Amino acid sequence: MADTPLETLLRRDRVIVAFSLLALTGITWLYILWLAVGMDSMAVIPASGDGMSTGMAMDMDMTADAMAPMGDTTLRPWRASTFAYAFVMWAVMMIGMMTPSAAPMILLYARVGRQAARDNKPFAATGFFAGGYLSAWTLFAALATSGQWLLEEALLLTPMLASASRGLSAVILISVGLFQWTPLKDACLRQCQAPFLFIQNHGGFRRDAGGACRLGLLHGLYCVGCCWALMALLFIGGVMNVLWIAAIAIFVLAEKIVPGGRLLSRIAGALIVMAGLWQLAAMT
Repeated sequence: MADTPLETLLRRDRVIVAFSLLALTGITWLYILWLAVGMDSMAVIPASGDGMSTGMAMDMDMTADAMAPMGDTTLRPWRASTFAYAFVMWAVMMIGMMTPSAAPMILLYARVGRQAARDNKPFAATGFFAGGYLSAWTLFAALATSGQWLLEEALLLTPMLASASRGLSAVILISVGLFQWTPLKDACLRQCQAPFLFIQNHGGFRRDAGGACRLGLLHGLYCVGCCWALMALLFIGGVMNVLWIAAIAIFVLAEKIVPGGRLLSRIAGALIVMAGLWQLAAMT
């Protein structure tokens, strides 16, 4: 007997979910690259009136408004639109960086969901769980935006959104390195490293959309608890430094999927503390 369209779709659901995650990651990274290129072009643009046409000058003013959250606030004070631009930047960046590391959990949800549907005990679609997870990082993006605003108000960031102070760099590096050795880091990382154990420890999969979303949000909050300090390193290498962003994203993924990820975390923590101490020594 030929398979029904539903049965065919159920067999392909993991492929669909995997493709969706890949597409989401790709779109967010394209946006990050667009922002980075915009910042580079702003750095080499001549002053208005130096041979530019009126249309070019208008385009540059619009670009400057769009890039205002990224280092231009010494000339353009933060407004509601500035915060909104910066928030979108951080939210997209967090989704792009964290979706790959969340993929094992989301694909596990899709796989078990397919089996549950075959047993006529379906639970909420994978999208609700993934949406809850990404909501946690969207909340973090709001906090990161507030942190950027405070640092810029204190004139502690360069136009590329990197630390302009050795003292600030030292504080960030030492704090991040020490956090890598804390029990909180251990507890949150364990939840991220074992997706199925996380599901078992928190009541199993949910059949209702709200429950699935809350479960995803909880997993996302554990992930934020594990990785929030590493995101502060963006202010060391530059928030719009694409290679730096990629390096942190790869390390976050490695912590979760590489055997011995806890040892990797501690070694990195020690090296980061050493980098912070070097920054302090350079101040003397």
